[in-house]
Amino acid sequence: MGLTVRHVSKSFGTKKAVDSISFSMDEPGVFGLIGTNGAVKTTTIRMILGVMNKDEGDILWNGQPLDRNRVRVGYMPEERGIYPKNKVLEQLVYFGELRGMSRRAATESAERWLTRLQLTEYRDMLAEKLSKGNQQKVQLIATVIHDPELIFLDEPFSGLDPINVDVFKSVLAELIAAGKYIVMSSHQMATVEEYCKDLVLLTQGKTVLQGNLKDIKASYGHTNLSVSCHEDVTALAESLGLRLLERRPDGCDFKIEGDAMAKAFLNALVAAGIFPERFEIREPSLHEIFIEKVGEDA
Repeated sequence: MGLTVRHVSKSFGTKKAVDSISFSMDEPGVFGLIGTNGAVKTTTIRMILGVMNKDEGDILWNGQPLDRNRVRVGYMPEERGIYPKNKVLEQLVYFGELRGMSRRAATESAERWLTRLQLTEYRDMLAEKLSKGNQQKVQLIATVIHDPELIFLDEPFSGLDPINVDVFKSVLAELIAAGKYIVMSSHQMATVEEYCKDLVLLTQGKTVLQGNLKDIKASYGHTNLSVSCHEDVTALAESLGLRLLERRPDGCDFKIEGDAMAKAFLNALVAAGIFPERFEIREPSLHEIFIEKVGEDA
């Protein structure tokens, strides 16, 4: 049955910060919790975790109120929470013990993860001496050291270089394969598209879009056209009603009103002796949907 959040609300004074948010995660995988800055994504996560009290609503795990004493939960906050003046291994063992592990089990798990993330040489180093990327690896280990069933990742790829992004993605793939329930909050829409089957989009504490990502994109239909060719075809496209979205070094992206408009444009190109190297009709990206839904609030 997984995770269910039902009509959860939270006010601060007279301001209703979270307004009756509902969503469910019925099977393992990655669920996307996205929104603008100030959309209370982190507040919502903290209420689910019980770190912050909700005013109204239900938060259930397998049909029962979520109790962190009975459910193994991992949380990687956006504000990283490792101790800079403590050694890497000793604080990882401490985090494991806080989550109910024996010292021996916590040490074995920490050592295994340090090896997996190529941090063994830093095990006895103060955390403040590590690079930012390696500090985030330590934070990731602290999140999963106790083999949680339910994991919350708040902006997990923030500030990482491409090499460490790939490391984090490989770990995320392992967690998915292991059948974990993962809620990921991120501003990186491409990452959300890559991993999330379902999502909820929040702005100003309210839900403006939710559901299966494929279904959401399909509901928009074919609205975008990418064209690559040596000639400048912008004037011809605009004469047929296409709207220029972006000009790229290798071509242009246009907004179209269905497949018929794209076909008419292709016919016009061929008639003009222009044969594009790329002519791709597609649904809008999640980034484009995001801008459409919350552009004024972003």
